[in-house]
Amino acid sequence: MARKFGLPSKYEVHLHYLLLYHLFLSLFFTWYILNFGGDSQGYWRFGMQQVMLRGDITWFSYFGEGTTFILWLCYIPSQVLGLSYLTGNILFGFLGFIGIRYLFILVAKLFPTNHKVLNIPLFPWIFYFLNLHFWSAGVGKDAVCFWGIAWFLFSLQEYKSRWWQAAIALFFVYMARPHMGQALISGAGIAILLGSEVRISYKIILSSIAAIGAVYLLPSTLDALRLEDLSIASMESLADSKVGNLNSSHVGSRLDLASYPWPLKLFTYMFRPLFIDAHNFVSFFSSFENALYLWLSFFIYRNWTPEAIRDMPLFIKAGMITFIPVALAFMNSLSNLGIIMRMKNMTMIYFLLFCFYLIAHHKKTAFLRVMNKKRFLQRRKEIIDRKNHTNVAKS
Repeated sequence: MARKFGLPSKYEVHLHYLLLYHLFLSLFFTWYILNFGGDSQGYWRFGMQQVMLRGDITWFSYFGEGTTFILWLCYIPSQVLGLSYLTGNILFGFLGFIGIRYLFILVAKLFPTNHKVLNIPLFPWIFYFLNLHFWSAGVGKDAVCFWGIAWFLFSLQEYKSRWWQAAIALFFVYMARPHMGQALISGAGIAILLGSEVRISYKIILSSIAAIGAVYLLPSTLDALRLEDLSIASMESLADSKVGNLNSSHVGSRLDLASYPWPLKLFTYMFRPLFIDAHNFVSFFSSFENALYLWLSFFIYRNWTPEAIRDMPLFIKAGMITFIPVALAFMNSLSNLGIIMRMKNMTMIYFLLFCFYLIAHHKKTAFLRVMNKKRFLQRRKEIIDRKNHTNVAKS
């Protein structure tokens, strides 16, 4: 794929390293879940207690949204072929790596320049972040959603030729987590309307399809979330119940989210755990990533310009517009740092790429401004020299 898109050989080598790194984390994920527990094991061994089926159970008995869809995906490899849980993690982890590869290709092709933090270039090293790989390296909704969102946005960037891929990717995201599918198609519709690179005729067609899709998916999304409507009261009721569940005594790294003011809730979702919050080695490594997110967010105001938003690739616009409502929803309902790390893995990378692109665009604009000034001064010097030469000749 790197050769197909004309990437330098050094980036192709990084993709090989990333594949090995991701495979290692699938092994580590297996060890972690077997020792500390998690839903992933329940999906593969069909021990999800909330899924109760009666009568003759077949493969399609599990077909549906949410948990049942992951069981449906696991049924043949787990129940029919009898593959091990480790093999299941590698299979799902392979999907997660494909999502990482899509984003890697897009950044390599579409970003105007790089940026260094502590003399370390952001690209490609941001793709080695632990959380980016860990939560997408095993059986579960996280790997499917991460892969599906990345595939959808990769297809959206070249919507004329890859529209059918976007439809398939949206199907997987929606079936795994309906609310994420709803946010994704809505975000894509808004990004298309705002995109300067999209022709008016395509804007009308694509945004209409997105609007129809969002309206069509809304009833099943509300049913999956157990909401009667998308009113503020219904969302607050759901958030209160989630906070109550996650604040029980058996849940580790819990937070008293109900007492937090709105800005602190948002800060907690986006930038915690920090080093003072680290309760295990996974959260400790996450602290480095969150510190970088926090640092890059300080550059948004200085580097934000209408030109940068205009020139921004469509996939980042759609990813960022999807990220905003998801962050606003999750910041009110997730009061456990472990679950926050897991849930924000799906979309937090697009916030990072948004900040990265603003900085890269600013650097390129500043470089072009300096080069234009040099060319102007050079031409001015040549004109003055020519005039002086002419005056000397006349004398």
